[in-house]
Amino acid sequence: MKKMIIIIIFTLLYLLVTFFGLGPVLMADGSMQERIVTLIVVIFIYVLLTFAFKWILKRIT
Repeated sequence: MKKMIIIIIFTLLYLLVTFFGLGPVLMADGSMQERIVTLIVVIFIYVLLTFAFKWILKRIT
């Protein structure tokens, strides 16, 4: 049961990062430099989420 809740929470987090992170990268009217910086930050957040997800799953199983 704990594992399913963790998976749901992280799925929601990934969806939120995708919506609010990649949306500005793809549809923003700013400069290309702004888009690249935003993309780097979004990728970094994805990496952090993935490591946190793996770590938490390893701790509860």
